[in-house]
Amino acid sequence: MPHKPLDFDDVRELAGDLPGVEHAQGRGAPCLKVHGKLLTCPALHESAEPHSLVVKIAHEQRAKLMIEDPDVYYVTEHYVDYPTVLVRMARIRRAALRDVLNLAWQLAYGDAARRK
Repeated sequence: MPHKPLDFDDVRELAGDLPGVEHAQGRGAPCLKVHGKLLTCPALHESAEPHSLVVKIAHEQRAKLMIEDPDVYYVTEHYVDYPTVLVRMARIRRAALRDVLNLAWQLAYGDAARRK
């Protein structure tokens, strides 16, 4: 049975339990940050597929995700130099979204801790 596509409300809910997550606006869209650093937001660049999510993640983790599940995770030329991965929200399962948000949180939280 097909699952209901996830949306940014689901992202907010799944990231809501992570310490230090802040709700913000960026470029007219909702986003989540950790200590002022981007965690995730809707993909706004025209190169991204509709209903995609940008998740900040290390390049090595992005490569692993894209190899393991290329139907869900991808990157376009615009995003290739940034430590982000694009997520097809219509194809990701809730548990996988939780996992990738946790990876992003670990990166963002670790960056914030190193700056102190």
